Amino acid sequence: MKILTVVGARPEFIQIAPVDRAIRRRHTQILVHTGQHYDDSMSDTFFRELSIHEPEINLGVGSGTHAEQTAQMLLKLEEVMLAEKPDFVVSISDTNSTLATALTAAKLVLPLAHIEAGLRSRDRAMPEEINRIVTDAISDVHLAPTKVAVENLRAEGISEHVYNVGDVRMDTIMFVINDARERLPDLRARINLPNGTPFVLATIHRAENTDHEDRLRRVLGVLALTELPVVLPVHPRLAKMMRQFGLKFSKNIVKTEPIGFLDTLALLDAAKFLITDSGGLQKEAYMLRRPAITMRSTTEWTETVDSGWNRLCEPEPDAFRAAVAEAMGAPPSEHPPFYGKPGVSERIVDVLEAVTIRKSSA
Repeated sequence: MKILTVVGARPEFIQIAPVDRAIRRRHTQILVHTGQHYDDSMSDTFFRELSIHEPEINLGVGSGTHAEQTAQMLLKLEEVMLAEKPDFVVSISDTNSTLATALTAAKLVLPLAHIEAGLRSRDRAMPEEINRIVTDAISDVHLAPTKVAVENLRAEGISEHVYNVGDVRMDTIMFVINDARERLPDLRARINLPNGTPFVLATIHRAENTDHEDRLRRVLGVLALTELPVVLPVHPRLAKMMRQFGLKFSKNIVKTEPIGFLDTLALLDAAKFLITDSGGLQKEAYMLRRPAITMRSTTEWTETVDSGWNRLCEPEPDAFRAAVAEAMGAPPSEHPPFYGKPGVSERIVDVLEAVTIRKSSA
């Protein structure tokens, strides 16, 4: 079976690593990189650290508005899919690359599977939420990471070919966590954080937190309230908006350049707690049993909040202090296996094989 899998952004690189290996062990894989994220810190380093096979095709789309990126991807993906004629197209996550992959495959009547199907934040101001809803609506196979995701799909009338395979990041973390932990001493030395010094890990990159001066000032203001050092890898968008608004970090911020996945895992695993607006890091914190504060009003990973391991927080001093007090307290006594067991990637390939057999025999 020939499978064409499309990636383009950091969340997809993290997830494709074990899936790509599982597919190549059993089938022909055509890995396509759209170029949505393209520089070394946001793309190449993930391929190196996670031992991802070099993409067979790189579309080189680069940066642009949502419309510009998606339009270029549609044009180039159509050409690739027509030439390759895959038995299955696989889209991952909720980025512009995800949406373009789904639209192109659907228009060409190619079987389409969506990894991470069924996530919902209920916030349609998020581009990712629109991408998820559209992709799930036109996918043939829905590879859901949790029971909640399956329920979300069912509520939208999607019940055929829905599979709760678990979350593929389970496989990714199991593959690299030991290597990540070995990096911590050198990483601490690089960022001038002595061994044994407790710290908080923070990541801020979403447009709703960075692109409006008042909101960004408030985010920086509450970070300044944290008594522990806050290690903050500075995302390019955050750096750009800090310069544009003439803002400075407080003295408790230990800022670094963007870092790779292994360094991020090493810091997350060692941190007292996480402050983030990232979707994936909320989930990775849960998998590593680290408390989290999410600087958003909604999350697609609702089970992390319901279980008490994560809390949503607007950048207001009183709310933030309360969230920090919770995160610094005793962790919840229970840690349900929301994201399944390792072996997710093999289960995904099992599903693709089974569905292909049913389609071809129909």
